[in-house]
Amino acid sequence: MKILIIAEHNNQILKTSTLNAYTAAQQISDEIDILVIGNACQNSIEQAAKIAGIKKVLVAESAVYEHQLAENLAPLIADVGKSYDYIIAPDTTFGKNILPRVAALLDVAMIADVIKIIEPTIFVRPIYAGNALTTVQSNDAIKILTIRTTAFSAATFTENTVAPIIKIEKVYENNLSTFINEEIHVSTRPELSAAKIVISGGRGLKSAENFKLLEALADKLGAAIGASRAAVDAGFAANDCQVGQTGKVVAPELYIAIGISGAIQHLAGMKDSKTIVAINNDPDAPIFQIADYGLVADLFTSLTELQTELDK
Repeated sequence: MKILIIAEHNNQILKTSTLNAYTAAQQISDEIDILVIGNACQNSIEQAAKIAGIKKVLVAESAVYEHQLAENLAPLIADVGKSYDYIIAPDTTFGKNILPRVAALLDVAMIADVIKIIEPTIFVRPIYAGNALTTVQSNDAIKILTIRTTAFSAATFTENTVAPIIKIEKVYENNLSTFINEEIHVSTRPELSAAKIVISGGRGLKSAENFKLLEALADKLGAAIGASRAAVDAGFAANDCQVGQTGKVVAPELYIAIGISGAIQHLAGMKDSKTIVAINNDPDAPIFQIADYGLVADLFTSLTELQTELDK
């Protein structure tokens, strides 16, 4: 069984989500190739070639792929992927944007957000915002999957062997969409999806100014900052901080929820965290049902006390 992994990268480095998807693919077969699409992405290509066990690296490099727009990536992937048994990508914004289009072009079903592979044709995925798990079977000739990155560990690199690199000469132009610009939130803190510690704030922080109280705490712990959708919608935090069903799914070693009531949509994005700590002044807040440690208290007083103890 041949598997094609679609690499997620930023034209500079391969993202960890690609390595998670590769680990999942290894549970199906060891005949795994990776497709890197972009422009001036030599470093990403070289990293892909060093993934332990990868068979070969397919490269589609052109100026028209620089911003990785789904409108011309999808037909390229469908063309390359038709000779494979599986097409797999991370269940990130990148993967969720592209693979449904690929599935439509190949006239097969797509199975999204896979968290477990039971057999090569049987997969487990969450439904109802993570409140239930469903086991699905695919008999399609080509199986198209997105993988929940937090459910699988990241693959490793090797310096001993480098997979062969094969260029794809055919270029698919994009006449349907145009890249305008992007706004990147630059931070010295760890990336939210890969951080070992995440501190998230909710509507209980009451203002964007109060939300900044989390920054000193995050810097002290080397943590990433997250937010509930309510906090993002209120303008307390940037969109890329959102954790939840419509945001990012995280599973850090430690998740600290401050002023977050614990709506089902938020829990879907963080309930797999190894240890969950919640601070809320409402003893009936749903977050306490899944928290390993819960503190019913005024969050502003608690933050001050916590910062004081950490300073010691």
